[in-house]
Amino acid sequence: MRYAYKNRHPYLFIAPALFILICFSILPIFVAFGISFTDINLRSLADWSRINFVGLDNYISLFTDEVFLISIYNTVFYVAIGVPLVIICSLGIALLLNYGKNKLYTMFRTVYYMPSITNIVAIAVIWGFLYNTHYGLFNYFLSLANIDAIPWLEQPTIAKLSLILLAVWKGIGINMIIFLAALQGIPREYYEAAEIDGANRWQMLRHITIPLLSFATFFVTITTLIGWLQFFEEPYVMTNGGPLDGTLSMALFIYRNGFQLSEMGYAAAGSFILFFVIIVVTLLQFKLRKAETEY
Repeated sequence: MRYAYKNRHPYLFIAPALFILICFSILPIFVAFGISFTDINLRSLADWSRINFVGLDNYISLFTDEVFLISIYNTVFYVAIGVPLVIICSLGIALLLNYGKNKLYTMFRTVYYMPSITNIVAIAVIWGFLYNTHYGLFNYFLSLANIDAIPWLEQPTIAKLSLILLAVWKGIGINMIIFLAALQGIPREYYEAAEIDGANRWQMLRHITIPLLSFATFFVTITTLIGWLQFFEEPYVMTNGGPLDGTLSMALFIYRNGFQLSEMGYAAAGSFILFFVIIVVTLLQFKLRKAETEY
């Protein structure tokens, strides 16, 4: 009896956090799932008698909605290009900074990390000037080489690539810190043994550094992939999904239908399709990781 009473103490400590998690994370998921089967909108919030159960109609309509299909294509485009770029750039910068030991390299760590903690609105203002077709800095540099001005945010494919460039620049910092911490956790003895055996830097990178960074790489890949599947801030602030829905992501599509068009049931259905995609992709990543570990 006394033993059982002592076991209650840990649960008392985690109870407040668990209560907040259930109320503000788990319960809203179930509520949103229920809403996705209704036609709830702004008018029906004032009068619940207007809410009708529509079954799978919202989900069926989504897959026949041309705009939603465009948002899926755009999201896949963002993920396919943005995720590898973030991982490669973050790892590359972390490797370079790890070799340096003086204060200059410490300063560069701060420089690379700053964009990730800078407000997206401030970033959008600055990059908006950089991307300006007539007066932007990027086109000014191109004009010095007698290259015609590029409509950075005015043509769908180029606009997507422009947003990817911005998001990669903003997302490098946090992942760089993760890789840097993992690099500094590798025992120096491994490199000393490799040097005695006559290994060069490339061989040490390939056979020591990269394999020992596998867990950090896996973690960065998972978090980056989830973040890019929910790509929202950059297209919302920079282009609002334009031109011609060319930069519209799935997250922005959900926001537009839920908060601008007040079609909350429709938006909830879209959010659960995105939720399902994220779960499937994450589970596949874990399965691949497990297969590599067993191998």
